[in-house]
Amino acid sequence: MIKDLTRRDFIKTTSLAALGFMVAGCGGGDNKSAATSSGDKADLVVYGKIFTSEDNQIVEAFAVKDGKFIYVGDKKGAESFIENGKTEVIDYTGKGLVMPSCGNGHAHYLSAYAVQSIGTMIGIDDDVNKFMTEIVPDTVKKARESGAKVVYGMGWEFQTFKDNMPTRQQLDAICDDIPMFFADEENHKSLVNTALLVKAGIMSADGAVLKNEIRGGEIVMGSDGTPTGFLKEQAATYVRSFLDNDSLFSVDTAKATMAKVQEQLLSEGYTMYVDGYSTYFFNDVYYQAAQQFDKAGDMHFILGTTYEIDSWMNLDEKLTKAADVQKYASAHVKTNWIKLFMDGTPESGTGFIDPVYLDGHQGIVNWTEEEITDITRKANANGLTMHIHAMGNKGVNRVVNAYVNGGKDEMRNTIVHLRNVNEPDYKRMADNNIYVTAGMIWHHNSNEKIEEQKAIFPAEMADKGYPMKSFFDNGVTASFHTDFPALSNSPDDPFGIMEIALTGVYSVEGGPPWWTDELVTREQVLTGMTINCAKQMFLENERGSIRNGKYADFLLVNKDVLTCPEKEIHTAKPVATYFEGKKVFSA
Repeated sequence: MIKDLTRRDFIKTTSLAALGFMVAGCGGGDNKSAATSSGDKADLVVYGKIFTSEDNQIVEAFAVKDGKFIYVGDKKGAESFIENGKTEVIDYTGKGLVMPSCGNGHAHYLSAYAVQSIGTMIGIDDDVNKFMTEIVPDTVKKARESGAKVVYGMGWEFQTFKDNMPTRQQLDAICDDIPMFFADEENHKSLVNTALLVKAGIMSADGAVLKNEIRGGEIVMGSDGTPTGFLKEQAATYVRSFLDNDSLFSVDTAKATMAKVQEQLLSEGYTMYVDGYSTYFFNDVYYQAAQQFDKAGDMHFILGTTYEIDSWMNLDEKLTKAADVQKYASAHVKTNWIKLFMDGTPESGTGFIDPVYLDGHQGIVNWTEEEITDITRKANANGLTMHIHAMGNKGVNRVVNAYVNGGKDEMRNTIVHLRNVNEPDYKRMADNNIYVTAGMIWHHNSNEKIEEQKAIFPAEMADKGYPMKSFFDNGVTASFHTDFPALSNSPDDPFGIMEIALTGVYSVEGGPPWWTDELVTREQVLTGMTINCAKQMFLENERGSIRNGKYADFLLVNKDVLTCPEKEIHTAKPVATYFEGKKVFSA
């Protein structure tokens, strides 16, 4: 089983081969429904301190039958649902917290594990020298031995590489005949060799520059006027589209990946997950694999998929395709999201901010407001919900405007990440039912990274980052996400990020608290990770809280994270994860 897996662990340890609430007086049903016949008896009864995610209520017991909660209330009421010799009884009193299982509103488990089967992961601490002398040569060797058509890797850290960025010519010296693509840990930047630039039509075989810009990205040019091999934002996704993606990753390999993803999710306590880029290889392999995996009875979580459309793509063609992949929906696979990038990442200077960066540049913006408005209107009309990456305050504002003017409130159009938000936009989000999925993980920062940001951002942004409390204060529905495997020094499990959300720092690392004005309560974190994620995924009537009639998706946690010392929260782990009434993970 995969346990205690942080992003750093994932990168360092992975060797990749080239292969309805019911209590008395609570209004969710009366409490007189004690079992009156054998047909009312439960399969499972659980006692303990139970956080329901229904208005922060805590109860003593619940009963489960046929995968759903049939009673939620006090211990005495639950006893009548027990049939001796047939009903399993778990007394978890005094052992920790019982709570709904969690959801991750945006992450990249599928593409992260996919890299294991096609290339090499690069460690967060690996420097340029190790990259060039060990990692790249080893990856090339694996590719040659397996007959691969691509040399592929992911994980290098921009701040570590930025002052000594490898060039395409240096990569060519190691391999000049196989296209080479190395994405950074955030998948917003990449390093490529000349062979791939030629294949993508950026350069000709004789070295002439054929294309010097890609909409939504930057092809970094050297002093000689030719590409250096360093690509930013959607210039990287454009070039990646030329990697023989149809043969790179098969449905069978994707199904094996799905099993690994599920193992990690369940071990951490997640049974809902929105994948942040389900067309990573620009095909529908993930969709096919997920549907087959589910129909075989192997899927024990709810997967939300997002169809990405980049600004260099043919928009009408991709909107049609996004609607077409709805045919892959199944009981546990929800396919109704479109993903866009509004901007890049502010920390690397590509976020869309106002005022501009201290050096005077603006960042990278991928879409006009009119375009996003039109896309949102068309998507919502076809039953598709928008899921847009927007990090800079100007990017966030542009997306809010588009959702207000082109979206339908009932479609729960969502903004992802949100590093900076203009104050008036909080109320506009709430008034127009715009959802956000926020990254608590960004609230821990080393002294070094904080100082680096002060040298990049205008003063009003330098000591601020990713809001959390403001969403709750303004009535915005906010779920939380981890963005795994990005930000490789961060925890991925719910309780590691819960500790950061409460304290502004990860006690394992120390360092200064980050933007303490935006810290939240324990109950708010649990709400964001459970019922609010269910709402984001249109699942709140069947999942996300412990309520009569809902599916019995819940955790037995080894600590009471509602009362234990804040600095101990990160040590909390699921002892067991249940999905639809069945134990699907046990520590």
